[in-house]
Amino acid sequence: MADANAAVLLVTVSLVLLGLLAGLSLSWALLPVAVVAFIFVLARSLKARDESALLNACVLVLGDLGRSPRMQYHALSLSRHGYNVTLVGFLGTKPHQDVLEDDRIDIIPISELKGIQVGPKIFRYASKVVFQSIQLLYVLLKLEDQAYIFLQNPPGLPSIAVTWLASRFCGAQFVIDWHNYGYSIMALSLGEKHPIVKVAKWYEKFFGRFSDHNLCVTNAMRHDLQKNWNIRATTLYDKPPSIFRETPLHIQHELFFRLASAYPPFRASDENSRQNEEQTALTVLNTKTGEVTSVAGRPALLISSTSWTEDEDFSVLLKALEDYERFIEAKESLPSILCVITGKGPLKDHYKKIIDSKNFKHVKICTPWLEAEDYPLLLGSADLGVCLHTSSSGLDLPMKVVDMFGCCLPVCAIDFQCLDELVKHEENGLIFKDSSELSQQLKMLFSDFPNEQGKLNLFRNNLRESGQQRWDENWDHNVLPLFKEHCD
Repeated sequence: MADANAAVLLVTVSLVLLGLLAGLSLSWALLPVAVVAFIFVLARSLKARDESALLNACVLVLGDLGRSPRMQYHALSLSRHGYNVTLVGFLGTKPHQDVLEDDRIDIIPISELKGIQVGPKIFRYASKVVFQSIQLLYVLLKLEDQAYIFLQNPPGLPSIAVTWLASRFCGAQFVIDWHNYGYSIMALSLGEKHPIVKVAKWYEKFFGRFSDHNLCVTNAMRHDLQKNWNIRATTLYDKPPSIFRETPLHIQHELFFRLASAYPPFRASDENSRQNEEQTALTVLNTKTGEVTSVAGRPALLISSTSWTEDEDFSVLLKALEDYERFIEAKESLPSILCVITGKGPLKDHYKKIIDSKNFKHVKICTPWLEAEDYPLLLGSADLGVCLHTSSSGLDLPMKVVDMFGCCLPVCAIDFQCLDELVKHEENGLIFKDSSELSQQLKMLFSDFPNEQGKLNLFRNNLRESGQQRWDENWDHNVLPLFKEHCD
C-alpha cells in the first residue's frame, strides 16, 4: 500500500506539471489532485483497517532530529508502550543513543531542501516550501499505515498541511505538539508586518485546527490556543528523563579529562601537577588509590546551553561576566569562573568573535558541542546554570532549564512571560531582568563558594527534595489517555 501511495503521488504531480506545460490554467492543471484526493478518501472510508497499523506511529520533525529531544522522548515513550515508531527528520546531529539502539524505532532521514536560489527572496522561500511539501508527502505516503502521526511545530510551514493530508490518506490520528508559534520566530528576523510572517500566522491558525489532538508546553500556550485560535490542547510540560541527574565525582573527572584534550579551560595548570595524580582544572585523581577529589580553590563551573538564535541575547551574560571580573579585581572574595556555553546555531560565530575579543583574567569561556550522552553529565557536574531564553511568543518554556533542574542544578534565568510556571524565584533559582542584576546574583551566589551552607546549595537541596516528575510518568499521565480515548 505504501508503494502504491507513493506511485500515485508521482503520477499526480507529473499530470499537474504536464498540464501546466501544455498551457492549461492552474485550476484545470490541479484537477488531477482533486480527483485523486476524492478517490483516496472514498477508498479509505470503504477499506477495512489493518489491525497491525494500530501499533504503528510516526514522529515527525521538519528539523534536526538530534536537536529535537522532546520528539525523541515521544518516540521512546511510544516504543515503551509497544508501538513501532518511525522517526522522520533531518540527520544533522546524532540522535540519543537510546533512540539509535531501540529495536522498535526506525529513523527515516529527509533532506533539508533549499529551493531555487535565484530570484526574489519571497520566490526562493516559496520554492523551498513547494519542494519540502513534495518530499514530505512522498515520504509519509511511503510509510505503512500509521495509527498516529506526531508533528513538532514549529516548524509548521509546510509540514502541518502536508501531514494532515497524509494522515487522511492513511487513516492516522494527527497530533500536533506545539512548542511555540513558527510565525513568532520568523518575526524576530523579518518583523511582524512582513508578508511571509503574516502568511505563516494565518497558515498556522487555519491548518492547526485540522489536527485530531494537540499538545503544548505551557498552560499559557494552552489558554492562548483556545482563546485566539479555537484549538483545544493538552499541556504536556517538558520533564527531564532519568538520564538527567547529579553526576558522581569520579564520572565528573572522566568527563573533564576527556574535554581537556579538546578544550584548554578544562586543563590543569602545570604548576599544580604532581606525581601519581591525574588533574583537570576542577578535579584530581589519585592514580594509586583511585580516589577523586575536587581541586582546592577550583573555579565555579557555570553552564548555559543555547541554539544561538535571536531569542537569546548572550551579550547579557558576557556583560555580567565583565562585571564579575571587576568584583574580583576589587578584591572581593570570589572564585574564578569556568563558563561553558554548549550548542550549535546561526549566531555562534558572531558571539565567538566577541568572546575571543574579551581579555578576561578570572573567567574562562569555552563553547563546545557535546555528544548527547555527555550533555547530561556536564549539567550534573555544574555549580550553576544560566538561561537567556526569552521566548519569541512569550508562551514556551526553556527545555534547558528543565534538564538543569533534573540534575538538581540551580538556575539564574532572564525574566519573560510565563517563566514562573517553571522557575520559582528564591526557591529553585533566581530570575533577573538585565546584566547588572545577573552580575549581582553571581556575586551573591558565589560569595561563599563552595560552602555547603550557602544559598546555592539551599536551592540545590530544594530541587533534591521537590520530588520532580520525570518524562515517562508525565507522558503516561497526559498523553497515553488520548490513545485510550481514541481506541475506545
